[in-house]
Parts: sequence; C-alpha cells; structure tokens
Amino acid sequence: VKRLEDAHAALAGSRRGPGRGRRAGTGSSRRSSNGRRRGRRAGGGTRATQAQKLVSDNPGITIGELAKRMSITPNYLYRVMPQLEQEGKVRKEDKGWHAVGAEAGVE
Repeated sequence: VKRLEDAHAALAGSRRGPGRGRRAGTGSSRRSSNGRRRGRRAGGGTRATQAQKLVSDNPGITIGELAKRMSITPNYLYRVMPQLEQEGKVRKEDKGWHAVGAEAGVE
C-alpha cells in the first residue's frame, strides 16, 4: 500500500508525464549571473560570416548552393539567413540571396 501511495504522490506532483522532466542546466532560458542568456547569438558565428561573404561574392545564391559550398546541411542556413536579413546584412530576392550595403559594393 505504501508503494502505491508513493507512486500516486509522485504522479500527482508531476504534470509533465513520464520521461518529460527537465534536466538541470539544459534549459534555453538559463541566464548567467549578469542576467544575460548563455550561448551564442543567432547569426553571429563564423559560418554566418562565411555565408554572408559567399552571398556577397555570389549574388542570387540559394541556400542549397550555400550549403554545398560550405559543406554543411542547409538546415543551419534556414535559421541563420533570415537572421542576417533582419540585421540588414543580406536580402532575399526570389529564391536567391543578395548582399546589402557596403557588402554589395555600395558605399
């Protein structure tokens, strides 16, 4: 009976269900002691810079072509390219990407 009561108490206290609990330290909203989020900011890595340079050198390049030239899967670029667009570094035109501003040779 005690084991059943313990099991019931454990289930009643947890609304996540089996196998859905969070492990300590894995949440994406974890903050460091200074209040900032830990981890890299989207679009700020070396590959983002590499993608931006390839776009500048190859106006109209697609994500698939970028991925092949960078030897990576396109999944990363589908997240990074819109971020670079929000930052005003590239723009999408039809299926291709183009550099914006100084990167495009405009001074």
